[in-house]
Amino acid sequence: MLKINKLHKSYKMGDSSLHVLKGIDLHVDKGEMVAIMGSSGSGKSTLLNIIGILDELDSGEYTLDGIEIKDLTEKKAAQYRNKFLGFVFQSFNLINFKNALENVALPLYYQGLKRKERQEKAMFHLEKVGLADWSTHLPNELSGGQKQRVAIARALAAEPKLLLADEPTGALDSATSHEIMQFLQQLNDEGKTILIVTHEEDISLMCKRIVRLKDGVIMEDKKVKQNRLI
Repeated sequence: MLKINKLHKSYKMGDSSLHVLKGIDLHVDKGEMVAIMGSSGSGKSTLLNIIGILDELDSGEYTLDGIEIKDLTEKKAAQYRNKFLGFVFQSFNLINFKNALENVALPLYYQGLKRKERQEKAMFHLEKVGLADWSTHLPNELSGGQKQRVAIARALAAEPKLLLADEPTGALDSATSHEIMQFLQQLNDEGKTILIVTHEEDISLMCKRIVRLKDGVIMEDKKVKQNRLI
């Protein structure tokens, strides 16, 4: 599903450069649920941006679902993001003046689907996250947990190969965090490949594998016994 070999990434800092990722090797198979952990400055956000085709690597290889991700135009990068990836963010990133259904339908607009089909698919995914009755509500009428469920539904609507979640529970209380993680576990049980960036140990232990970064290097990569709350 995802193969990264000898990945390096640096950023220019005035006259010098900051070497952020230093030869990362990471392979993720279809159906895995992986947590990426690391303190601030470890390189985890940079790695996620490269996996998410939001930034480019300097050297190394990145293959996603058999396709090499390299030297893409912005148009091609956007096409690949829409085809392969679903994003879930800590801050939800919902559009405030659009209701839940419209937010979920948005990625389908960029796939060229007609309005009726977009709405049908969006409602299907809202039902999947248990929010069909809230389809006409605006984000400011939803709780934090409901907003994240809408965000997950939006990420799933385009039927991505890989779901990328960047601190998906960071803005939620403990009970709601566990509720969201239970739902992500259910998606993984159904075969969805999920990559979660988190700094919370209890959240990482609800995944099946933990990759720990420090100073741009993978310090540990191990499978763990997944904590289930059910």
